[in-house]
Amino acid sequence: MPRPALPGDLTLDVAIVGAGYTGLWTAYYLLAADPSLDVGVIEAERVGFGASGRNGGWCSALFPTPLPGMHEAMAATVDEVGAICANEEIDAHFHKGGTIVLARSPAQLMRMEPEPGGVVLDEQQARARLNATGMLGATFTPDCARIHPLRLARGLADVVERRGGVIYEGTRVRAISSGSPGMVETDRGTVRAGTVIRATEGYTHSLRGDERTLAPVYSLIVATEPLPASTWNKIGLDDYETFSDHRHLIIYGQRTSDDRLVFGGRGAPYHFRSSTKPGNDNNPRVFAKLGSEARAMFPALRSATFTHAWGGALGVPRDWCASVGLSDGIGWAGGYVGDGVGTTNLAGRTLRDLILGRQTELTALPWVGHDSGLWEPEPLRYLEINAALRAMTLADFEENRTGRPSKIASFMSRFLGG
Repeated sequence: MPRPALPGDLTLDVAIVGAGYTGLWTAYYLLAADPSLDVGVIEAERVGFGASGRNGGWCSALFPTPLPGMHEAMAATVDEVGAICANEEIDAHFHKGGTIVLARSPAQLMRMEPEPGGVVLDEQQARARLNATGMLGATFTPDCARIHPLRLARGLADVVERRGGVIYEGTRVRAISSGSPGMVETDRGTVRAGTVIRATEGYTHSLRGDERTLAPVYSLIVATEPLPASTWNKIGLDDYETFSDHRHLIIYGQRTSDDRLVFGGRGAPYHFRSSTKPGNDNNPRVFAKLGSEARAMFPALRSATFTHAWGGALGVPRDWCASVGLSDGIGWAGGYVGDGVGTTNLAGRTLRDLILGRQTELTALPWVGHDSGLWEPEPLRYLEINAALRAMTLADFEENRTGRPSKIASFMSRFLGG
Protein backbone atom coordinates (compact mmCIF):
# COMPACT_ATOMS: atom_id res chain seq x y z
CA MET A 1 0.00 0.00 0.00
CA PRO A 2 1.27 3.51 -0.78
CA ARG A 3 2.18 5.64 2.19
CA PRO A 4 0.16 8.81 2.83
CA ALA A 5 1.19 12.06 1.16
CA LEU A 6 2.28 15.13 3.08
CA PRO A 7 -0.84 16.32 4.95
CA GLY A 8 -0.01 20.02 4.55
CA ASP A 9 2.43 22.53 6.03
CA LEU A 10 4.84 20.91 8.47
CA THR A 11 7.86 21.68 10.66
CA LEU A 12 10.66 19.12 11.11
CA ASP A 13 14.16 18.93 12.51
CA VAL A 14 15.42 17.31 9.30
CA ALA A 15 13.54 17.18 5.99
CA ILE A 16 14.95 14.74 3.44
CA VAL A 17 13.89 15.04 -0.20
CA GLY A 18 13.96 11.63 -1.88
CA ALA A 19 13.16 8.15 -0.54
CA GLY A 20 15.92 6.30 -2.35
CA TYR A 21 19.01 4.88 -0.70
CA THR A 22 20.63 8.26 0.07
CA GLY A 23 17.58 9.64 1.83
CA LEU A 24 16.76 6.42 3.66
CA TRP A 25 20.32 5.77 4.87
CA THR A 26 20.56 9.37 6.10
CA ALA A 27 17.29 9.04 8.01
CA TYR A 28 18.35 5.67 9.43
CA TYR A 29 21.69 6.84 10.78
CA LEU A 30 20.29 10.11 12.15
CA LEU A 31 17.55 8.32 14.07
CA ALA A 32 19.99 5.69 15.33
CA ALA A 33 22.24 8.47 16.64
CA ASP A 34 19.47 10.67 18.08
CA PRO A 35 15.99 9.12 18.36
CA SER A 36 14.57 12.46 19.53
CA LEU A 37 15.00 14.02 16.08
CA ASP A 38 11.88 14.70 14.05
CA VAL A 39 12.90 13.32 10.64
CA GLY A 40 10.67 13.27 7.57
CA VAL A 41 11.39 11.85 4.11
CA ILE A 42 9.45 13.35 1.18
CA GLU A 43 9.08 11.26 -1.99
CA ALA A 44 7.41 12.19 -5.28
CA GLU A 45 6.51 8.60 -6.14
CA ARG A 46 7.11 5.60 -3.86
CA VAL A 47 10.06 4.30 -1.86
CA GLY A 48 12.77 3.04 -4.22
CA PHE A 49 11.04 4.38 -7.33
CA GLY A 50 14.26 5.66 -8.91
CA ALA A 51 17.61 3.97 -9.43
CA SER A 52 17.61 2.66 -5.84
CA GLY A 53 14.90 0.16 -6.73
CA ARG A 54 15.96 -0.46 -10.33
CA ASN A 55 19.73 -0.95 -10.35
CA GLY A 56 21.82 -4.02 -11.16
CA GLY A 57 22.28 -5.05 -7.53
CA TRP A 58 25.99 -4.36 -7.01
CA CYS A 59 26.93 -3.19 -3.51
CA SER A 60 30.53 -2.46 -4.41
CA ALA A 61 33.56 -0.47 -3.31
CA LEU A 62 33.61 1.34 -6.65
CA PHE A 63 33.77 5.14 -6.58
CA PRO A 64 33.41 6.97 -9.90
CA THR A 65 36.59 9.07 -9.57
CA PRO A 66 39.81 7.96 -7.82
CA LEU A 67 40.32 10.03 -4.66
CA PRO A 68 42.68 9.41 -1.71
CA GLY A 69 41.18 7.28 1.03
CA MET A 70 37.95 6.55 -0.78
CA HIS A 71 38.60 2.90 -1.60
CA GLU A 72 39.25 2.00 2.03
CA ALA A 73 36.08 3.80 3.11
CA MET A 74 34.07 2.14 0.34
CA ALA A 75 35.41 -1.35 1.08
CA ALA A 76 34.35 -0.95 4.70
CA THR A 77 30.97 0.29 3.48
CA VAL A 78 30.20 -3.01 1.72
CA ASP A 79 30.56 -4.80 5.05
CA GLU A 80 28.55 -2.08 6.80
CA VAL A 81 25.60 -2.66 4.47
CA GLY A 82 25.80 -6.40 5.10
CA ALA A 83 25.90 -5.86 8.86
CA ILE A 84 22.84 -3.57 8.80
CA CYS A 85 20.91 -6.05 6.67
CA ALA A 86 21.71 -8.79 9.19
CA ASN A 87 21.13 -6.72 12.34
CA GLU A 88 17.90 -5.12 11.13
CA GLU A 89 16.65 -8.31 9.44
CA ILE A 90 16.42 -6.74 5.98
CA ASP A 91 16.11 -9.62 3.52
CA ALA A 92 17.90 -7.95 0.61
CA HIS A 93 19.58 -11.17 -0.61
CA PHE A 94 22.95 -9.73 0.43
CA HIS A 95 25.79 -12.07 -0.52
CA LYS A 96 29.41 -10.96 -0.69
CA GLY A 97 30.88 -13.02 -3.51
CA GLY A 98 33.11 -10.34 -5.06
CA THR A 99 33.30 -9.08 -8.64
CA ILE A 100 35.04 -10.58 -11.65
CA VAL A 101 35.80 -8.23 -14.55
CA LEU A 102 36.74 -10.04 -17.75
CA ALA A 103 39.26 -9.23 -20.46
CA ARG A 104 37.72 -10.48 -23.69
CA SER A 105 40.00 -8.82 -26.25
CA PRO A 106 43.75 -8.17 -26.49
CA ALA A 107 43.15 -4.46 -25.87
CA GLN A 108 41.13 -5.16 -22.72
CA LEU A 109 43.85 -7.52 -21.52
CA MET A 110 46.54 -4.88 -22.09
CA ARG A 111 44.86 -2.20 -20.01
CA MET A 112 43.17 -4.22 -17.26
CA GLU A 113 44.28 -3.41 -13.73
CA PRO A 114 42.80 -4.80 -10.53
CA GLU A 115 40.95 -2.60 -8.07
CA PRO A 116 42.88 -1.90 -4.84
CA GLY A 117 42.87 -5.14 -2.88
CA GLY A 118 42.06 -7.13 -6.02
CA VAL A 119 44.03 -9.65 -8.05
CA VAL A 120 44.71 -10.52 -11.69
CA LEU A 121 43.44 -13.90 -12.90
CA ASP A 122 44.83 -15.80 -15.86
CA GLU A 123 42.44 -17.41 -18.32
CA GLN A 124 42.17 -20.70 -16.44
CA GLN A 125 41.60 -18.99 -13.09
CA ALA A 126 39.01 -16.68 -14.62
CA ARG A 127 37.10 -19.53 -16.27
CA ALA A 128 36.92 -21.30 -12.93
CA ARG A 129 34.67 -18.43 -11.80
CA LEU A 130 32.90 -17.42 -15.01
CA ASN A 131 32.95 -19.19 -18.37
CA ALA A 132 32.44 -16.48 -20.99
CA THR A 133 33.39 -16.47 -24.66
CA GLY A 134 36.61 -14.78 -25.70
CA MET A 135 38.09 -15.03 -22.22
CA LEU A 136 41.76 -14.02 -21.99
CA GLY A 137 41.98 -13.17 -18.30
CA ALA A 138 40.23 -11.13 -15.63
CA THR A 139 40.54 -9.09 -12.49
CA PHE A 140 38.80 -10.02 -9.25
CA THR A 141 37.99 -8.03 -6.14
CA PRO A 142 36.31 -9.42 -3.01
CA ASP A 143 34.80 -6.01 -2.19
CA CYS A 144 31.35 -6.43 -3.73
CA ALA A 145 28.08 -8.03 -2.71
CA ARG A 146 25.06 -8.99 -4.74
CA ILE A 147 21.78 -7.55 -3.47
CA HIS A 148 18.14 -7.30 -4.50
CA PRO A 149 17.80 -3.53 -4.93
CA LEU A 150 14.11 -2.99 -4.24
CA ARG A 151 14.15 -5.32 -1.24
CA LEU A 152 16.94 -3.23 0.26
CA ALA A 153 15.04 0.04 -0.31
CA ARG A 154 11.75 -1.24 1.07
CA GLY A 155 13.37 -3.00 4.01
CA LEU A 156 15.35 0.10 4.92
CA ALA A 157 12.20 2.23 4.73
CA ASP A 158 10.45 -0.10 7.17
CA VAL A 159 13.36 0.19 9.61
CA VAL A 160 13.34 4.00 9.33
CA GLU A 161 9.65 4.02 10.25
CA ARG A 162 10.20 1.63 13.16
CA ARG A 163 12.80 4.06 14.49
CA GLY A 164 10.35 6.97 14.36
CA GLY A 165 10.92 8.50 10.93
CA VAL A 166 7.97 9.41 8.72
CA ILE A 167 7.93 8.86 4.94
CA TYR A 168 5.54 10.90 2.80
CA GLU A 169 4.95 9.40 -0.65
CA GLY A 170 3.16 10.97 -3.61
CA THR A 171 4.47 14.43 -2.69
CA ARG A 172 6.36 16.29 -5.40
CA VAL A 173 9.00 18.79 -4.29
CA ARG A 174 9.33 21.86 -6.47
CA ALA A 175 12.23 23.63 -4.76
CA ILE A 176 14.36 23.72 -1.63
CA SER A 177 15.90 26.84 -0.12
CA SER A 178 18.24 27.70 2.73
CA GLY A 179 17.37 29.91 5.66
CA SER A 180 16.38 29.74 9.30
CA PRO A 181 14.59 27.44 8.89
CA GLY A 182 15.17 25.86 5.49
CA MET A 183 12.16 25.49 3.22
CA VAL A 184 10.86 22.62 1.09
CA GLU A 185 8.18 23.74 -1.35
CA THR A 186 5.91 20.86 -2.40
CA ASP A 187 2.65 20.42 -4.26
CA ARG A 188 0.96 19.59 -0.95
CA GLY A 189 2.35 22.22 1.39
CA THR A 190 5.53 23.80 2.71
CA VAL A 191 7.94 22.00 5.03
CA ARG A 192 10.20 24.02 7.32
CA ALA A 193 13.24 22.32 8.81
CA GLY A 194 16.48 23.13 10.56
CA THR A 195 18.26 21.00 7.95
CA VAL A 196 17.10 20.05 4.46
CA ILE A 197 18.77 17.20 2.56
CA ARG A 198 18.67 16.90 -1.23
CA ALA A 199 18.76 13.18 -2.05
CA THR A 200 17.25 13.18 -5.52
CA GLU A 201 20.07 11.81 -7.75
CA GLY A 202 18.75 11.30 -11.32
CA TYR A 203 15.70 13.49 -10.62
CA THR A 204 17.62 16.50 -9.25
CA HIS A 205 16.90 18.46 -12.43
CA SER A 206 13.23 18.66 -11.38
CA LEU A 207 14.11 21.02 -8.51
CA ARG A 208 13.98 24.70 -9.37
CA GLY A 209 17.54 26.02 -9.53
CA ASP A 210 19.11 22.55 -9.90
CA GLU A 211 18.32 21.95 -13.57
CA ARG A 212 22.03 21.63 -14.48
CA THR A 213 23.41 20.04 -11.30
CA LEU A 214 23.22 16.39 -12.41
CA ALA A 215 22.47 14.84 -15.78
CA PRO A 216 20.15 11.81 -15.75
CA VAL A 217 21.61 9.01 -17.88
CA TYR A 218 19.73 5.75 -18.25
CA SER A 219 21.01 2.26 -17.55
CA LEU A 220 18.82 -0.60 -18.79
CA ILE A 221 18.64 -4.21 -17.62
CA VAL A 222 17.21 -7.57 -18.71
CA ALA A 223 16.77 -10.75 -16.68
CA THR A 224 16.23 -14.37 -17.63
CA GLU A 225 13.82 -16.89 -16.27
CA PRO A 226 15.25 -18.98 -13.40
CA LEU A 227 17.93 -21.15 -14.99
CA PRO A 228 18.48 -24.85 -14.22
CA ALA A 229 21.61 -26.13 -12.52
CA SER A 230 22.78 -27.61 -15.83
CA THR A 231 22.96 -24.11 -17.33
CA TRP A 232 24.75 -22.63 -14.34
CA ASN A 233 27.27 -25.48 -14.47
CA LYS A 234 28.25 -24.15 -17.90
CA ILE A 235 28.28 -20.46 -16.88
CA GLY A 236 29.74 -20.50 -13.36
CA LEU A 237 29.24 -17.79 -10.72
CA ASP A 238 29.17 -20.50 -8.06
CA ASP A 239 29.73 -17.89 -5.33
CA TYR A 240 27.18 -15.50 -6.87
CA GLU A 241 29.89 -13.10 -8.01
CA THR A 242 28.83 -9.97 -9.83
CA PHE A 243 30.51 -9.57 -13.22
CA SER A 244 31.48 -7.15 -15.95
CA ASP A 245 34.18 -6.82 -18.58
CA HIS A 246 36.77 -4.20 -19.47
CA ARG A 247 34.96 -2.66 -22.45
CA HIS A 248 34.33 1.09 -22.47
CA LEU A 249 30.53 1.11 -22.77
CA ILE A 250 29.77 -0.52 -19.44
CA ILE A 251 27.97 -3.85 -19.01
CA TYR A 252 27.30 -5.59 -15.70
CA GLY A 253 25.48 -8.59 -14.31
CA GLN A 254 24.73 -10.90 -11.43
CA ARG A 255 23.27 -14.29 -10.55
CA THR A 256 20.19 -13.76 -8.40
CA SER A 257 19.14 -15.78 -5.38
CA ASP A 258 16.50 -17.54 -7.52
CA ASP A 259 19.08 -18.34 -10.24
CA ARG A 260 18.19 -15.78 -12.88
CA LEU A 261 20.93 -14.07 -14.83
CA VAL A 262 20.59 -10.28 -14.70
CA PHE A 263 22.45 -8.39 -17.43
CA GLY A 264 22.55 -4.62 -17.83
CA GLY A 265 24.43 -1.83 -19.49
CA ARG A 266 24.58 1.72 -20.74
CA GLY A 267 23.65 2.61 -24.30
CA ALA A 268 20.28 4.32 -23.92
CA PRO A 269 20.46 7.96 -25.04
CA TYR A 270 20.45 11.01 -22.82
CA HIS A 271 17.14 12.82 -23.29
CA PHE A 272 16.86 16.51 -24.11
CA ARG A 273 16.50 18.86 -21.11
CA SER A 274 17.22 15.98 -18.72
CA SER A 275 13.84 14.39 -19.36
CA THR A 276 12.98 11.50 -17.04
CA LYS A 277 9.49 10.74 -18.30
CA PRO A 278 8.35 7.13 -17.68
CA GLY A 279 8.81 5.93 -21.26
CA ASN A 280 12.54 6.69 -21.20
CA ASP A 281 13.34 3.49 -19.31
CA ASN A 282 11.55 1.31 -21.87
CA ASN A 283 13.81 0.99 -24.92
CA PRO A 284 13.10 -2.25 -26.83
CA ARG A 285 16.15 -1.75 -29.07
CA VAL A 286 18.53 -1.58 -26.11
CA PHE A 287 16.75 -4.45 -24.32
CA ALA A 288 17.15 -6.64 -27.42
CA LYS A 289 20.81 -5.68 -27.73
CA LEU A 290 21.45 -6.56 -24.09
CA GLY A 291 19.82 -9.96 -24.54
CA SER A 292 21.89 -10.63 -27.66
CA GLU A 293 25.10 -9.59 -25.91
CA ALA A 294 24.35 -11.83 -22.93
CA ARG A 295 23.79 -14.79 -25.25
CA ALA A 296 27.01 -13.98 -27.12
CA MET A 297 28.96 -14.00 -23.85
CA PHE A 298 27.23 -17.12 -22.52
CA PRO A 299 26.16 -19.59 -25.25
CA ALA A 300 24.34 -21.64 -22.60
CA LEU A 301 21.67 -18.89 -22.64
CA ARG A 302 20.68 -19.46 -26.27
CA SER A 303 17.52 -21.33 -25.33
CA ALA A 304 16.79 -19.24 -22.22
CA THR A 305 13.95 -16.73 -22.14
CA PHE A 306 14.42 -13.17 -20.94
CA THR A 307 11.31 -12.54 -18.86
CA HIS A 308 11.97 -9.11 -17.35
CA ALA A 309 13.34 -5.78 -18.59
CA TRP A 310 13.61 -2.45 -16.81
CA GLY A 311 15.75 0.63 -16.42
CA GLY A 312 16.38 3.72 -14.37
CA ALA A 313 18.03 7.13 -14.41
CA LEU A 314 21.35 7.54 -12.64
CA GLY A 315 22.87 10.92 -11.81
CA VAL A 316 26.05 12.13 -13.51
CA PRO A 317 27.86 15.29 -12.31
CA ARG A 318 29.84 17.45 -14.73
CA ASP A 319 33.22 16.09 -13.57
CA TRP A 320 31.95 12.54 -12.86
CA CYS A 321 32.88 12.88 -9.17
CA ALA A 322 30.27 12.06 -6.53
CA SER A 323 29.98 14.45 -3.61
CA VAL A 324 28.37 14.97 -0.22
CA GLY A 325 28.15 18.10 1.87
CA LEU A 326 26.27 20.53 4.09
CA SER A 327 26.16 24.32 3.71
CA ASP A 328 23.76 26.91 5.14
CA GLY A 329 21.42 24.21 6.38
CA ILE A 330 21.17 22.46 2.99
CA GLY A 331 22.80 19.06 2.68
CA TRP A 332 23.26 16.96 -0.42
CA ALA A 333 24.73 13.73 -1.69
CA GLY A 334 24.77 12.24 -5.16
CA GLY A 335 26.35 12.06 -8.56
CA TYR A 336 27.21 8.40 -8.08
CA VAL A 337 27.43 7.64 -11.84
CA GLY A 338 25.85 4.23 -11.29
CA ASP A 339 28.01 3.22 -8.31
CA GLY A 340 25.49 4.30 -5.71
CA VAL A 341 24.41 1.18 -3.83
CA GLY A 342 27.40 1.28 -1.52
CA THR A 343 28.22 4.97 -1.86
CA THR A 344 24.78 6.03 -0.61
CA ASN A 345 25.45 4.25 2.68
CA LEU A 346 28.72 6.14 3.09
CA ALA A 347 26.82 9.32 2.21
CA GLY A 348 24.17 8.64 4.85
CA ARG A 349 26.76 8.16 7.59
CA THR A 350 28.65 11.24 6.45
CA LEU A 351 25.53 13.42 6.40
CA ARG A 352 24.69 12.18 9.90
CA ASP A 353 28.05 13.42 11.15
CA LEU A 354 27.78 16.73 9.31
CA ILE A 355 24.25 17.41 10.58
CA LEU A 356 25.20 16.53 14.17
CA GLY A 357 28.32 18.71 13.98
CA ARG A 358 30.78 15.85 14.36
CA GLN A 359 34.30 15.98 12.94
CA THR A 360 35.12 12.39 12.00
CA GLU A 361 37.17 10.35 9.55
CA LEU A 362 34.14 10.35 7.28
CA THR A 363 33.76 14.14 7.21
CA ALA A 364 37.47 14.44 6.34
CA LEU A 365 37.18 12.36 3.16
CA PRO A 366 37.97 14.30 -0.04
CA TRP A 367 34.50 14.01 -1.59
CA VAL A 368 32.99 16.03 1.27
CA GLY A 369 32.17 19.52 0.03
CA HIS A 370 33.39 18.78 -3.50
CA ASP A 371 31.96 21.11 -6.16
CA SER A 372 31.48 19.43 -9.54
CA GLY A 373 30.29 22.57 -11.31
CA LEU A 374 27.28 22.72 -13.61
CA TRP A 375 26.51 21.01 -16.88
CA GLU A 376 26.33 23.17 -19.98
CA PRO A 377 22.91 24.53 -20.97
CA GLU A 378 20.92 22.83 -23.71
CA PRO A 379 21.42 21.97 -26.50
CA LEU A 380 25.14 21.67 -25.67
CA ARG A 381 24.46 19.19 -22.85
CA TYR A 382 22.38 16.96 -25.12
CA LEU A 383 25.02 16.97 -27.86
CA GLU A 384 27.93 16.44 -25.48
CA ILE A 385 26.54 13.51 -23.48
CA ASN A 386 25.19 11.61 -26.47
CA ALA A 387 28.44 12.19 -28.36
CA ALA A 388 30.32 10.70 -25.41
CA LEU A 389 28.06 7.64 -25.34
CA ARG A 390 28.53 7.19 -29.07
CA ALA A 391 32.29 7.61 -28.71
CA MET A 392 32.49 4.79 -26.17
CA THR A 393 30.65 2.49 -28.59
CA LEU A 394 33.11 3.44 -31.33
CA ALA A 395 36.03 2.91 -28.95
CA ASP A 396 34.95 -0.68 -28.33
CA PHE A 397 34.55 -1.23 -32.08
CA GLU A 398 38.02 0.24 -32.67
CA GLU A 399 39.60 -2.08 -30.10
CA ASN A 400 37.87 -5.15 -31.49
CA ARG A 401 39.14 -4.24 -34.96
CA THR A 402 42.73 -3.25 -34.10
CA GLY A 403 43.45 -5.29 -30.97
CA ARG A 404 44.99 -2.18 -29.39
CA PRO A 405 43.73 0.28 -26.74
CA SER A 406 41.44 2.85 -28.29
CA LYS A 407 42.70 6.30 -29.25
CA ILE A 408 39.09 7.50 -29.15
CA ALA A 409 38.73 6.40 -25.52
CA SER A 410 42.03 8.03 -24.60
CA PHE A 411 40.87 11.32 -26.12
CA MET A 412 37.43 11.17 -24.47
CA SER A 413 38.80 10.35 -21.00
CA ARG A 414 39.82 13.98 -20.49
CA PHE A 415 36.15 14.96 -20.73
CA LEU A 416 34.65 12.01 -18.83
CA GLY A 417 36.67 12.04 -15.64
CA GLY A 418 38.87 9.12 -16.72
